[in-house]
Amino acid sequence: MENNSQSTIARGVEFSGTIKSEGALHIDGIIDGEIMCQGDVTVGKSAQIKGNIKSNSVIVEGSVAGNLIAKDKIDMKSTAKVTGDIQSKRLAVEDGVTFVGKSEVNPAGSTAPNAAAKSVSGSPPSVDEKMSTKPEAAVASH
Repeated sequence: MENNSQSTIARGVEFSGTIKSEGALHIDGIIDGEIMCQGDVTVGKSAQIKGNIKSNSVIVEGSVAGNLIAKDKIDMKSTAKVTGDIQSKRLAVEDGVTFVGKSEVNPAGSTAPNAAAKSVSGSPPSVDEKMSTKPEAAVASH
C-alpha cells in the first residue's frame, strides 16, 4: 500500500525533534533534528536543517547541516548548501552548489572494493568505477 500524501513545514515554522513520515515531505522552515521519511523529501530554498535526512529521494534547494541517505536519488539544486556526507544510488548536482562532505553514489549497489578489483584486470577503470572509488572527485567534476 503506497502513501501519496505530502506534509509541508512552511516558512516561518521552527521545529526541534525527530520527524517521521510515511508520505512525502516538503520543508521551507527550520528543523533541528532527524528526518526519517519513506517518501521523498524536498528541502526548499528557505529551509535550514540541522540533522540527518533518511528518505527515498531528497531534493535540496536550501541549507542542510547533516548527512543525507536516500534509497534512490539525491538532487542538489544550484541554491543548495550541504555540509555532511551523502549516500544514494543516483546523484544530480547543479552548478553553484556548496557541498562539503563525502559522497557514496553507487547505482549497482555493489561495494567499492569490487569496483577496485575490476580495474586490476588490466583495463583502465570506467567512469562509474572511478566515481565509486573516489567519490569526492566525482562531485568536484560536476
